[in-house]
Amino acid sequence: MPRLAYYTLAVCVLSVAAATVAFAQGSWLGIVWILLAGLSSNMTWYYVKRARDARRDSVTG
Repeated sequence: MPRLAYYTLAVCVLSVAAATVAFAQGSWLGIVWILLAGLSSNMTWYYVKRARDARRDSVTG
C-alpha cells in the first residue's frame, strides 16, 4: 500500500474518533468530522486502486 494511502487512512480513523467525541459531547461539529472521514476514505481507496493498477500494468506491459 502506498504511503499516501496510509496517511489518508490515519486521517480517516482520527476523524471518526473526533466525530465520536464531538457527538458524545453534544457538539454538532461532529458533522464536519464525518465529512472529513468520508473524503479521506475515498482518497484512501483511490490511492490503493491507483497503486494496484500501476503494479498490474507494470507486470503485464
